[in-house]
Amino acid sequence: MCAIHQPNLFPRLSTLAKLYAADRWIVLGDVQFARRDYQHRARLAALDEPAHQQWLTLPTRLPEGRSTLISQARLAEPGRSRRTVSLLIRQYYGRSRHWPAVREVLEAVLNEFEATDRVSDVARASTVALLTALGWSGEVLDSSAIPTREGRSERLADLAAATRSTQYLCGTGGRRYLDTQAFDARGIQVLSFHTPVDTGDPLWRWARQTSSLWAMSSLGPTALGEKLIEHRPAVALRVSA
Repeated sequence: MCAIHQPNLFPRLSTLAKLYAADRWIVLGDVQFARRDYQHRARLAALDEPAHQQWLTLPTRLPEGRSTLISQARLAEPGRSRRTVSLLIRQYYGRSRHWPAVREVLEAVLNEFEATDRVSDVARASTVALLTALGWSGEVLDSSAIPTREGRSERLADLAAATRSTQYLCGTGGRRYLDTQAFDARGIQVLSFHTPVDTGDPLWRWARQTSSLWAMSSLGPTALGEKLIEHRPAVALRVSA
């Protein structure tokens, strides 16, 4: 089972849960960068009051203007961004009893700032660090290395087929435009994924808004991983028509 998703900075729990449920994550970095999306920013929620939120944003330079691909976007102020990430995450989650696990995620990202000025690399590192903390053992692949057709649905189907995936995990956003016939032609089953709704659980209430850092700081990686595993079996029941 594969999930195909853009690299997001400290992704929301709804995104992380989808990747965690998959066996492989195909990183979609060769699509247009969008400033209003989550490649270069994350919404941090206060540990004890998640309704209190603040954007963590990496100032980003687009060499090709609006047509710049995610993989081409560059950090405008790498040093300053690194300091901001370190200070804000410590400010929001340093009091958590699960801080040692969160700190490992943070350190992996801070190390990435030393190695690259690509926004996508930093965002990808943050996602991989979170998945690793939860015990995910899947593989991460880059879409840019895989030849595909131009159509949106055709391209996703080609990416899934090239990685020998028999199932494609589709989020709520993708369901609005996805043409499942492109997958049917490849013999790939499309599974619809969404996080629980109306459960009364604060974990899922904020899942589509705030960074997964809040969930990990609140529950710890072990308990959070168990929550995601509890949700995973329901995925296969939501088969797209």
